[in-house]
Amino acid sequence: MNIAGNIEVVEKSAKELFAFFSELNNFEKLMPEDIKKFEVEGDSFIFGLPGMPEIRLVLKEKTEFSNITLGAASSKLPFTLAANITEISENKSEVQLQFEGDFNPMMTMMIKKPLTKFVDTLSENIGKL
Repeated sequence: MNIAGNIEVVEKSAKELFAFFSELNNFEKLMPEDIKKFEVEGDSFIFGLPGMPEIRLVLKEKTEFSNITLGAASSKLPFTLAANITEISENKSEVQLQFEGDFNPMMTMMIKKPLTKFVDTLSENIGKL
């Protein structure tokens, strides 16, 4: 299952955005307002939203100034969430979130709508940076 967030234009350089996403505490600023839990531990963070189990994301990959990829800590639900950054000018960049998960068809049917809403909310909040 692949979910591509909207492309958001942000008044920050690619370097600034890369630094923002590299600091995992900053992901709390992107979360939906109704977040129940957010805790950073080393190269990972755990968050909880109403009606969903808590999810731990681990920093998997960084490509300087263009990509930060987080992945599920549990192999039961294998997925990644990538922030792809494209510099437009010195102080303007585009960011697109890309969710990729390997789920069975039943699981995909159950989680596609809430995950799409979650990725859309994160994308909207990136646009407000």
